[in-house]
Amino acid sequence: MLTHAHLELADILRQQEKAGLEQYGLNLSQRKVWRAITACRTAALGGHIERCDQCRMTRHIYHSCRNRHCPKCQSRTKDQWLAARQRECLNVPYTHLVFTIPHALNGLAASHFRLITDILFSASAETLLAFAANPRWLGGVPAITLVLHTWTQTLQRHLHIHALMPNGALDEDGQWKQSRRGFLFPVKALSKVFREKFIDALKLARIDGRISKERMDDTASKQLLLELRQHDWVVYAKAPLGGPQQVLDYLSRYTHRVGISNERLLSFHDGQVRFKVRDNAHAGKKRIEQLSTNEFTRRFLQHVLPTGFKRIRHYGVLANCHKREKLAQCRLALQMPQPQPAIIESVQAFMLRVNQIDVLCCPHCGHGTMQVIDIIVAVKNRPVLTTGPPP
Repeated sequence: MLTHAHLELADILRQQEKAGLEQYGLNLSQRKVWRAITACRTAALGGHIERCDQCRMTRHIYHSCRNRHCPKCQSRTKDQWLAARQRECLNVPYTHLVFTIPHALNGLAASHFRLITDILFSASAETLLAFAANPRWLGGVPAITLVLHTWTQTLQRHLHIHALMPNGALDEDGQWKQSRRGFLFPVKALSKVFREKFIDALKLARIDGRISKERMDDTASKQLLLELRQHDWVVYAKAPLGGPQQVLDYLSRYTHRVGISNERLLSFHDGQVRFKVRDNAHAGKKRIEQLSTNEFTRRFLQHVLPTGFKRIRHYGVLANCHKREKLAQCRLALQMPQPQPAIIESVQAFMLRVNQIDVLCCPHCGHGTMQVIDIIVAVKNRPVLTTGPPP
């Protein structure tokens, strides 16, 4: 039995490898993720051997997989991403919004994931851009960052977008138009516009054949559209956030989050996985969810993103085609200094800053310096998935 102190997602996936995996019908992206997580920080990926120059203690250091779905490989990636975003943050209040689509679309999302998520991104962005362009609200171009999440706390499918944007916009004259209201946009109006933009894009996708009639005939299409119009689409908006540092701290909770972290796993025993989830009925409380290993694995795998899929996208001022020029105009209008040049931080400096750990200091004697004495060669031609013991 594995418990919280030692349990990792990789342990559960390795156990499933031994049991056989044909039942899951994995696609190529899922196979790559499975292989990466189970190999992460093991001899399969290679590494090196270090020895203390004082007490002569040795240790093996294995490479990380760096896969975006791996719960052990997000800290430094997130930190590097946030450092880049810090250079783009404006010194104004920000607002966090959440765009959610009804669960009636879950079946279509399972078979047409890229299509439904692309529509979700575009409908969310177009809604915010339209409201920001309206002189009644701002009358300019906003800076929008959208982050896709696909899961609930219990790993069920739940497609939603986290949007972060400043409470203002850049107008045609290069001036910053700050929101003068106690809120950015009215959420009820946002919800209606978002719903109509999404439904219009869904209709177009069926007309031009991106959704085949075999997948959805006329009757099914009418029934789905009826359900979507009857459903109350809600855009959630939180109160304006503070300055740039608060914005970045807040955004970091969402950008590189995976479906489940190792810290939430409690135990894995007798074919059952127990893990912590947020108790929505009691604010600030946690409860325990228990799933069979097969069901837990199936739920996790449904959140693996296709290869090359971008789950963080930028619009408006932050669009790649003119980001440098528009951000410079925003800083000038807000009388902000130009950002400092980006600095590439070493792993040693990162660990010392984030965890107050000097990775080169000997953990045994506390005085010596760890030095590389040998290289551990990665296991070549490791199969994507195995049905026997892992290599």
